[in-house]
Amino acid sequence: MSQLNIANAASTQRGAFKVDVSRGQRVGRVSSEWFSRPADERYLSLSELFGAVSGRAERSRTRTAKSAAIRVEAKREDAERLALIVPGSDVPLAPTHWSFGQLATMVGAPSAYLRQLPAPLAAINLQYGLTSHRALS
Repeated sequence: MSQLNIANAASTQRGAFKVDVSRGQRVGRVSSEWFSRPADERYLSLSELFGAVSGRAERSRTRTAKSAAIRVEAKREDAERLALIVPGSDVPLAPTHWSFGQLATMVGAPSAYLRQLPAPLAAINLQYGLTSHRALS
């Protein structure tokens, strides 16, 4: 049987944490993973990350829609951007890196490959997958 020690919440100290830099080590993998992230997942500070997550949480809405009713749009002027038109909303949604991967997985398309395509071509593939995939209807 394991033992669990619980500290009294009233006796814990509040304030900033001190980092002892002499005890750490330099790990290059952390830096390379940060640089390989897409721009919407790269943050320079915890406060910047907190602001982005808080803003996303405030703007987020939950809606259930049939996948065949979702429209994928891309404009020739901006070959890098896709927009999703969801039923009941006139405002196009720009998918994040993560949500684009989820959408690609849902239609059975390789997201890494779709990210390399121009947006209009990726939109055609996603739209076809959304409207024709039997498991999604």
